[in-house]
Amino acid sequence: MTANGRLETGRSRTSRNGAIVFTLAVFALAAAVAGGVCQMVFGALGLGSLVAAVVVGVLAASSVHMVMEWEKAVVMRFGKFNRVAGPGLVFTWPLIEFYTIRIDQRVMATYFGAEETLTVDLVPVNVDAVVFWMVFSAKKAAMEVEDYSSAVSWMAQAALRKAIGRASLAEVAARRDQLDAELKEALEERLAEWGIDIIDVEVRDIVVPRELQQSMAAEAVATREKNARMIMAEAEADISAMLKDASANYADDPEAMRLRTMHLAYESVKQSGGTLVIPSAFSEGFADSDSVETLAKAAKKA
Repeated sequence: MTANGRLETGRSRTSRNGAIVFTLAVFALAAAVAGGVCQMVFGALGLGSLVAAVVVGVLAASSVHMVMEWEKAVVMRFGKFNRVAGPGLVFTWPLIEFYTIRIDQRVMATYFGAEETLTVDLVPVNVDAVVFWMVFSAKKAAMEVEDYSSAVSWMAQAALRKAIGRASLAEVAARRDQLDAELKEALEERLAEWGIDIIDVEVRDIVVPRELQQSMAAEAVATREKNARMIMAEAEADISAMLKDASANYADDPEAMRLRTMHLAYESVKQSGGTLVIPSAFSEGFADSDSVETLAKAAKKA
Protein backbone atom coordinates (compact mmCIF):
# COMPACT_ATOMS: atom_id res chain seq x y z
CA MET A 1 0.00 0.00 0.00
CA THR A 2 1.31 3.45 -0.89
CA ALA A 3 1.52 6.45 1.42
CA ASN A 4 -1.67 7.98 0.01
CA GLY A 5 -3.69 4.88 0.81
CA ARG A 6 -3.70 3.21 -2.60
CA LEU A 7 -3.23 -0.51 -2.81
CA GLU A 8 -0.36 -1.50 -5.09
CA THR A 9 -1.11 -4.57 -7.20
CA GLY A 10 2.12 -4.77 -9.16
CA ARG A 11 0.36 -4.05 -12.46
CA SER A 12 1.76 -1.42 -14.81
CA ARG A 13 0.00 1.89 -14.96
CA THR A 14 -0.73 4.03 -17.98
CA SER A 15 2.32 6.03 -19.03
CA ARG A 16 2.56 9.71 -20.00
CA ASN A 17 5.87 9.26 -21.75
CA GLY A 18 4.30 10.31 -25.05
CA ALA A 19 3.24 13.67 -23.66
CA ILE A 20 6.71 14.23 -22.18
CA VAL A 21 8.40 13.40 -25.47
CA PHE A 22 6.01 15.76 -27.25
CA THR A 23 6.95 18.62 -24.90
CA LEU A 24 10.65 17.98 -25.42
CA ALA A 25 10.13 17.89 -29.17
CA VAL A 26 8.32 21.26 -29.07
CA PHE A 27 11.15 22.72 -27.02
CA ALA A 28 13.83 21.39 -29.37
CA LEU A 29 12.01 22.51 -32.51
CA ALA A 30 11.34 26.02 -31.20
CA ALA A 31 14.92 26.39 -29.96
CA ALA A 32 16.30 25.19 -33.30
CA VAL A 33 14.13 27.62 -35.27
CA ALA A 34 15.07 30.51 -32.98
CA GLY A 35 18.78 29.61 -33.26
CA GLY A 36 18.53 29.44 -37.03
CA VAL A 37 16.87 32.84 -37.19
CA CYS A 38 19.53 34.37 -34.93
CA GLN A 39 22.29 32.92 -37.06
CA MET A 40 20.73 34.31 -40.19
CA VAL A 41 20.28 37.75 -38.63
CA PHE A 42 23.61 38.07 -36.81
CA GLY A 43 25.67 35.84 -39.09
CA ALA A 44 26.95 33.75 -36.19
CA LEU A 45 25.57 31.66 -33.33
CA GLY A 46 26.95 33.27 -30.21
CA LEU A 47 26.11 32.99 -26.52
CA GLY A 48 23.30 35.54 -26.82
CA SER A 49 21.76 33.58 -29.67
CA LEU A 50 21.92 30.34 -27.65
CA VAL A 51 20.23 32.03 -24.67
CA ALA A 52 17.53 33.46 -26.92
CA ALA A 53 16.97 30.04 -28.52
CA VAL A 54 16.60 28.39 -25.09
CA VAL A 55 14.14 31.07 -23.92
CA VAL A 56 12.05 30.66 -27.06
CA GLY A 57 12.06 26.88 -26.62
CA VAL A 58 10.93 27.16 -23.00
CA LEU A 59 8.13 29.59 -23.91
CA ALA A 60 6.96 27.32 -26.72
CA ALA A 61 7.03 24.23 -24.53
CA SER A 62 5.03 26.05 -21.84
CA SER A 63 2.44 27.15 -24.37
CA VAL A 64 1.65 23.87 -26.12
CA HIS A 65 0.54 20.91 -24.00
CA MET A 66 -0.73 17.43 -24.68
CA VAL A 67 -3.52 16.30 -22.36
CA MET A 68 -4.35 12.60 -22.42
CA GLU A 69 -7.81 11.26 -23.18
CA TRP A 70 -8.63 10.53 -19.53
CA GLU A 71 -7.32 13.86 -18.19
CA LYS A 72 -8.51 17.42 -17.75
CA ALA A 73 -6.18 20.41 -17.40
CA VAL A 74 -7.14 23.27 -15.07
CA VAL A 75 -5.87 26.48 -16.70
CA MET A 76 -5.14 29.55 -14.59
CA ARG A 77 -4.74 33.12 -15.88
CA PHE A 78 -2.90 35.56 -13.63
CA GLY A 79 -3.50 33.19 -10.74
CA LYS A 80 -7.27 32.97 -11.25
CA PHE A 81 -9.27 30.08 -12.62
CA ASN A 82 -9.87 30.51 -16.34
CA ARG A 83 -11.05 27.23 -17.86
CA VAL A 84 -10.85 23.44 -17.91
CA ALA A 85 -9.17 22.22 -21.10
CA GLY A 86 -8.50 18.91 -22.80
CA PRO A 87 -8.15 16.24 -23.84
CA GLY A 88 -5.83 16.72 -26.83
CA LEU A 89 -3.66 19.74 -27.58
CA VAL A 90 -4.05 22.63 -25.16
CA PHE A 91 -2.62 26.08 -25.96
CA THR A 92 -1.89 28.69 -23.30
CA TRP A 93 -0.45 32.18 -23.44
CA PRO A 94 3.18 32.17 -22.24
CA LEU A 95 3.82 33.92 -18.92
CA ILE A 96 0.11 34.74 -18.64
CA GLU A 97 -1.59 31.36 -18.48
CA PHE A 98 -0.52 28.05 -17.08
CA TYR A 99 -2.23 24.91 -15.89
CA THR A 100 -1.61 23.89 -12.32
CA ILE A 101 -2.78 20.29 -12.33
CA ARG A 102 -3.93 17.51 -14.60
CA ILE A 103 -6.98 15.77 -13.17
CA ASP A 104 -7.28 12.05 -13.89
CA GLN A 105 -10.97 11.29 -14.43
CA ARG A 106 -10.75 7.51 -14.50
CA VAL A 107 -12.14 5.30 -11.75
CA MET A 108 -9.71 5.10 -8.81
CA ALA A 109 -9.48 2.40 -6.13
CA THR A 110 -8.33 3.52 -2.68
CA TYR A 111 -7.62 1.04 0.09
CA PHE A 112 -8.30 2.14 3.67
CA GLY A 113 -8.77 0.56 7.07
CA ALA A 114 -9.77 1.13 10.67
CA GLU A 115 -7.39 -0.47 13.17
CA GLU A 116 -8.37 -1.26 16.78
CA THR A 117 -11.73 0.50 16.45
CA LEU A 118 -14.20 -0.09 19.28
CA THR A 119 -17.72 -1.21 18.45
CA VAL A 120 -20.70 -0.09 20.52
CA ASP A 121 -20.25 -3.20 22.71
CA LEU A 122 -16.57 -2.25 23.29
CA VAL A 123 -14.99 -4.96 21.11
CA PRO A 124 -11.86 -3.82 19.22
CA VAL A 125 -11.91 -4.83 15.55
CA ASN A 126 -9.74 -4.24 12.49
CA VAL A 127 -11.70 -3.56 9.32
CA ASP A 128 -10.25 -3.25 5.82
CA ALA A 129 -12.19 -1.76 2.93
CA VAL A 130 -11.76 -0.29 -0.53
CA VAL A 131 -13.57 2.66 -2.12
CA PHE A 132 -14.02 3.16 -5.87
CA TRP A 133 -14.31 6.80 -6.88
CA MET A 134 -13.78 9.26 -9.71
CA VAL A 135 -13.53 13.02 -10.23
CA PHE A 136 -16.54 14.45 -12.05
CA SER A 137 -15.58 18.14 -11.65
CA ALA A 138 -11.95 18.99 -12.35
CA LYS A 139 -12.51 22.58 -11.23
CA LYS A 140 -13.77 21.61 -7.76
CA ALA A 141 -11.08 18.98 -7.29
CA ALA A 142 -8.39 21.57 -8.02
CA MET A 143 -9.94 24.59 -6.27
CA GLU A 144 -11.66 23.12 -3.20
CA VAL A 145 -9.07 20.69 -1.80
CA GLU A 146 -5.29 20.59 -1.86
CA ASP A 147 -4.76 16.82 -2.40
CA TYR A 148 -8.05 15.22 -3.39
CA SER A 149 -6.61 11.70 -3.53
CA SER A 150 -5.37 11.78 0.08
CA ALA A 151 -8.58 13.51 1.15
CA VAL A 152 -10.62 10.57 -0.15
CA SER A 153 -8.50 8.11 1.84
CA TRP A 154 -8.68 10.04 5.12
CA MET A 155 -12.37 10.82 4.76
CA ALA A 156 -13.17 7.17 4.06
CA GLN A 157 -11.21 6.05 7.11
CA ALA A 158 -12.99 8.55 9.37
CA ALA A 159 -16.41 7.49 8.05
CA LEU A 160 -15.55 3.81 8.61
CA ARG A 161 -14.56 4.45 12.23
CA LYS A 162 -17.79 6.32 12.90
CA ALA A 163 -19.90 3.56 11.34
CA ILE A 164 -18.17 0.86 13.41
CA GLY A 165 -18.58 2.89 16.61
CA ARG A 166 -22.35 3.00 16.10
CA ALA A 167 -22.81 -0.78 15.62
CA SER A 168 -22.21 -3.92 17.66
CA LEU A 169 -19.77 -6.60 16.62
CA ALA A 170 -22.58 -8.88 15.45
CA GLU A 171 -24.03 -6.10 13.28
CA VAL A 172 -20.66 -5.28 11.76
CA ALA A 173 -19.99 -8.94 10.93
CA ALA A 174 -23.47 -9.90 9.73
CA ARG A 175 -24.54 -6.73 7.92
CA ARG A 176 -21.68 -5.93 5.58
CA ASP A 177 -24.01 -4.76 2.83
CA GLN A 178 -25.64 -2.29 5.20
CA LEU A 179 -22.20 -1.04 6.31
CA ASP A 180 -21.15 -0.63 2.65
CA ALA A 181 -24.28 1.38 1.89
CA GLU A 182 -23.83 3.56 4.97
CA LEU A 183 -20.22 4.35 4.07
CA LYS A 184 -21.12 5.11 0.46
CA GLU A 185 -23.88 7.51 1.50
CA ALA A 186 -21.66 9.31 4.02
CA LEU A 187 -18.78 9.70 1.57
CA GLU A 188 -21.00 10.88 -1.26
CA GLU A 189 -22.42 13.62 0.94
CA ARG A 190 -18.99 14.91 1.98
CA LEU A 191 -16.96 14.43 -1.20
CA ALA A 192 -19.50 15.83 -3.67
CA GLU A 193 -18.41 19.31 -2.56
CA TRP A 194 -14.93 18.48 -3.88
CA GLY A 195 -16.14 17.25 -7.26
CA ILE A 196 -15.69 13.56 -6.39
CA ASP A 197 -18.27 10.85 -7.01
CA ILE A 198 -18.29 7.61 -4.99
CA ILE A 199 -19.03 4.60 -7.18
CA ASP A 200 -18.89 1.82 -4.60
CA VAL A 201 -17.53 0.91 -1.16
CA GLU A 202 -16.67 -2.69 -0.27
CA VAL A 203 -15.66 -4.01 3.17
CA ARG A 204 -12.92 -6.59 2.50
CA ASP A 205 -12.12 -8.09 5.89
CA ILE A 206 -13.16 -7.91 9.55
CA VAL A 207 -10.58 -9.18 12.04
CA VAL A 208 -11.42 -9.87 15.69
CA PRO A 209 -8.59 -10.18 18.26
CA ARG A 210 -7.44 -13.78 18.85
CA GLU A 211 -8.25 -13.69 22.55
CA LEU A 212 -11.91 -13.07 21.70
CA GLN A 213 -12.26 -15.55 18.84
CA GLN A 214 -12.43 -18.64 21.12
CA SER A 215 -15.05 -17.15 23.43
CA MET A 216 -17.11 -15.99 20.45
CA ALA A 217 -16.94 -19.47 18.91
CA ALA A 218 -18.08 -21.04 22.19
CA GLU A 219 -20.94 -18.55 22.39
CA ALA A 220 -22.00 -19.40 18.84
CA VAL A 221 -21.97 -23.15 19.59
CA ALA A 222 -24.02 -22.65 22.76
CA THR A 223 -26.54 -20.53 20.87
CA ARG A 224 -26.95 -23.19 18.18
CA GLU A 225 -27.42 -25.92 20.79
CA LYS A 226 -30.02 -23.80 22.52
CA ASN A 227 -31.87 -23.26 19.26
CA ALA A 228 -31.73 -26.98 18.45
CA ARG A 229 -33.18 -27.92 21.82
CA MET A 230 -35.93 -25.34 21.47
CA ILE A 231 -36.85 -26.75 18.06
CA MET A 232 -36.92 -30.29 19.49
CA ALA A 233 -39.11 -29.14 22.37
CA GLU A 234 -41.52 -27.45 19.95
CA ALA A 235 -41.64 -30.65 17.87
CA GLU A 236 -42.37 -32.74 20.97
CA ALA A 237 -45.15 -30.34 21.95
CA ASP A 238 -46.71 -30.61 18.49
CA ILE A 239 -46.46 -34.42 18.51
CA SER A 240 -47.99 -34.70 21.98
CA ALA A 241 -50.88 -32.43 20.92
CA MET A 242 -51.53 -34.58 17.87
CA LEU A 243 -51.38 -37.78 19.92
CA LYS A 244 -53.78 -36.28 22.42
CA ASP A 245 -56.23 -35.47 19.63
CA ALA A 246 -55.86 -38.97 18.21
CA SER A 247 -56.45 -40.62 21.58
CA ALA A 248 -59.61 -38.54 22.00
CA ASN A 249 -60.87 -39.81 18.65
CA TYR A 250 -60.18 -43.46 19.51
CA ALA A 251 -61.49 -43.22 23.10
CA ASP A 252 -65.16 -43.53 22.12
CA ASP A 253 -64.63 -46.01 19.27
CA PRO A 254 -62.98 -49.32 20.32
CA GLU A 255 -63.41 -50.81 16.85
CA ALA A 256 -61.47 -47.98 15.27
CA MET A 257 -58.72 -48.45 17.86
CA ARG A 258 -58.59 -52.16 17.06
CA LEU A 259 -58.35 -51.50 13.31
CA ARG A 260 -55.59 -49.00 13.91
CA THR A 261 -53.67 -51.54 16.01
CA MET A 262 -54.07 -54.20 13.35
CA HIS A 263 -52.86 -51.77 10.71
CA LEU A 264 -49.70 -51.03 12.70
CA ALA A 265 -49.14 -54.74 13.18
CA TYR A 266 -49.61 -55.33 9.47
CA GLU A 267 -46.94 -52.75 8.64
CA SER A 268 -44.57 -54.35 11.15
CA VAL A 269 -45.12 -57.83 9.66
CA LYS A 270 -44.63 -56.48 6.15
CA GLN A 271 -41.29 -54.88 7.01
CA SER A 272 -39.96 -57.85 9.02
CA GLY A 273 -40.94 -60.49 6.45
CA GLY A 274 -43.53 -62.33 8.58
CA THR A 275 -42.13 -62.03 12.10
CA LEU A 276 -44.34 -60.14 14.52
CA VAL A 277 -43.51 -59.29 18.11
CA ILE A 278 -46.43 -57.80 19.99
CA PRO A 279 -45.74 -56.05 23.31
CA SER A 280 -48.13 -56.90 26.11
CA ALA A 281 -49.50 -53.38 26.07
CA PHE A 282 -50.67 -53.86 22.46
CA SER A 283 -52.15 -57.32 22.88
CA GLU A 284 -55.51 -55.90 23.91
CA GLY A 285 -56.02 -54.67 20.37
CA PHE A 286 -56.53 -58.22 19.09
CA ALA A 287 -59.59 -60.25 19.99
CA ASP A 288 -58.07 -63.68 19.26
CA SER A 289 -55.02 -65.35 17.80
CA ASP A 290 -56.74 -65.91 14.46
CA SER A 291 -56.48 -62.22 13.75
CA VAL A 292 -52.71 -62.33 14.11
CA GLU A 293 -52.36 -65.38 11.88
CA THR A 294 -54.62 -63.87 9.24
CA LEU A 295 -52.61 -60.67 9.37
CA ALA A 296 -49.32 -62.53 8.99
CA LYS A 297 -50.58 -64.49 5.98
CA ALA A 298 -51.79 -61.29 4.33
CA ALA A 299 -48.41 -59.69 4.88
CA LYS A 300 -46.57 -62.66 3.35
CA LYS A 301 -48.76 -62.54 0.26
CA ALA A 302 -48.14 -58.82 -0.07
